[in-house]
Amino acid sequence: MALRLAPVALLLFALGLLGVGFVGGGIWQARSAEGVAVAAPRRSAVVPRAELSQEENATIALFRDASPAVVFITSLNLRRDFWTMNVTEIPRGTGSGFVWDDQGHIVTNYHVIQGADQALVTLADQSDWRATLVGVAVEKDLAVLKIETPSERLFPLPLGTSQDLQVGQKVFAIGNPFGLDQTLTTGVISALGREIESMARVPIRDVIQTDAAINPGNSGGPLLDSAGRLVGVNTAIYSPSGAYAGIGFAIPVDTVTWAVPDLIENGRLSRPTLGVELAQDYLTKRWGLEGALVVRVTPGGPADRAGIRPTERDRYGRVRLGDLIVALDGEPIRTQGDLILALEKYQAGQAVRVTLTRDGQELETEVELGAPR
Repeated sequence: MALRLAPVALLLFALGLLGVGFVGGGIWQARSAEGVAVAAPRRSAVVPRAELSQEENATIALFRDASPAVVFITSLNLRRDFWTMNVTEIPRGTGSGFVWDDQGHIVTNYHVIQGADQALVTLADQSDWRATLVGVAVEKDLAVLKIETPSERLFPLPLGTSQDLQVGQKVFAIGNPFGLDQTLTTGVISALGREIESMARVPIRDVIQTDAAINPGNSGGPLLDSAGRLVGVNTAIYSPSGAYAGIGFAIPVDTVTWAVPDLIENGRLSRPTLGVELAQDYLTKRWGLEGALVVRVTPGGPADRAGIRPTERDRYGRVRLGDLIVALDGEPIRTQGDLILALEKYQAGQAVRVTLTRDGQELETEVELGAPR
């Protein structure tokens, strides 16, 4: 006969089982707490850093010594309010520069201050100084500013040379990319002897190519060698996007040391002259020629005295091409830019051998160079 339990008995039996479960669980938790400890999360311990490498220490020292010479340049435009006639300064752009001497001369790129009405120079100590424009060399993309500040605030950079630079040599760029002042980037010289075109459409030769990161705002800042010497002025980047793409260019310091004293003294480059006006290169090429074609000769000037002929029209309106300058003291001249750069090696009053092509015949004449224009 099957055993049947009354409903009350079933209820009591279920409550008994539930009680046993609670008691057992409590006993199990107590034993777990007493016996096996629950592992707490472990975190990494702070490990003392080893000594910096010799290379790291050298880079730190280089930045510490050179950064006081690097400045932040803000170019400004002046705008007059139509109603109040008040003049307001509007930031035009920013760039970099560096202290040239203890007289307050600041070197930067021409394109950093191009079109500006005023410029503000911020030194490494964060003091701001109004700058005056001393001189520009558009064809070298260089400009010199001057600030009136105590000499003890100025820390000129030591100058190096670009004649003995080598591909693979380590270089350092300090500047203000995207307005972030006092930024150091490192890299190597990627190539030498590059040529870029200045804003005056005159080539800048022997330009340094580097992979040290150069971005908008770095323009005008110094490129240094491992000894902290100035070897170039950062001037341009090659980038489809306008930002760093691994190829930057710097004007070699030998060009800078030649140009800057001239800009300080004269406000412009004072190269000697031949006393000629030259045709644009695209016109020369259109006529199938290679060289610097003389369009006009300054009356009484050096070329005029040497008998160099200009381009003229005959009485029927036909063009009679003038002399084509193809060499200067044996150095080939292929474009008008070649002639401009070649003249930089001479002083006014020096005599040079000019090789010409006239009516298909090559001839030479000696010209005594005139004073700078």
